[in-house]
Amino acid sequence: FVEWIGGEHVSATAMVVPGANPATYEPKPEQLKALSRSAAYFSIGVPFEDAWLDKITSANPEMVMVDTIAGIERIPIEAHEDDDHDHAQGAPDPHVWLSPQLVRVQAQTIYEALAELAPEHAEAFQANLDAFLEEIDVLEAEIRDALSGIRSRKFMVFHPSWGYFGRDFGLEQIAIEVGGQEPSAQELATLIETARAEGIRVILAQPEFSTSDAETIAREIGGKVLLISPLAEDWMGNLRQVAATFAE
Repeated sequence: FVEWIGGEHVSATAMVVPGANPATYEPKPEQLKALSRSAAYFSIGVPFEDAWLDKITSANPEMVMVDTIAGIERIPIEAHEDDDHDHAQGAPDPHVWLSPQLVRVQAQTIYEALAELAPEHAEAFQANLDAFLEEIDVLEAEIRDALSGIRSRKFMVFHPSWGYFGRDFGLEQIAIEVGGQEPSAQELATLIETARAEGIRVILAQPEFSTSDAETIAREIGGKVLLISPLAEDWMGNLRQVAATFAE
């Protein structure tokens, strides 16, 4: 998003490298060193930042810290239905970037930060922001169109990444793993019953995590596992692919 809005005037580097898990990632020493040359750090509220943000800040006290989820109300990650604790006690879901609606808010925050850092390029940043928001409008319309014919609005996913996406488009995710915990044998049996009752035939898993529980459920319901990553670099292409997967 920073590259989209900053265009040729920025050089952006992702801290969590492709294929890594942002729940457990530890920045490499050379990454922390690179921060000393950075003008800004754009945070998004993934778990590794909770542990590392102080060290990231101390690597370069001059660096501007930009919270890209400022002004966004996060929803709690859902618990399993047979869990003892209340749903509202779930940790806040960090996957805000999977909601086109929320990405609009992030994009505005990123634009404002860049315009303040490099006011001489503010017009270019504004033009890039406007073009990005128009592309999001097109993307949303395409996703709604792709999902318009589906009968079941519930889907099963290994890692609960797709809550905001579901909220945007009237879908409901049923998560296999919650809070980093794989399901117990009893929870797995409940999930299989739920999948059968809801007519769910596809279990979504992501390449960054184990797929064994998803494969177990898929076997039991005569379904299949499809891999989709919430972390794909091609954000728009990925959401289009996800919509096509749901529709399929």
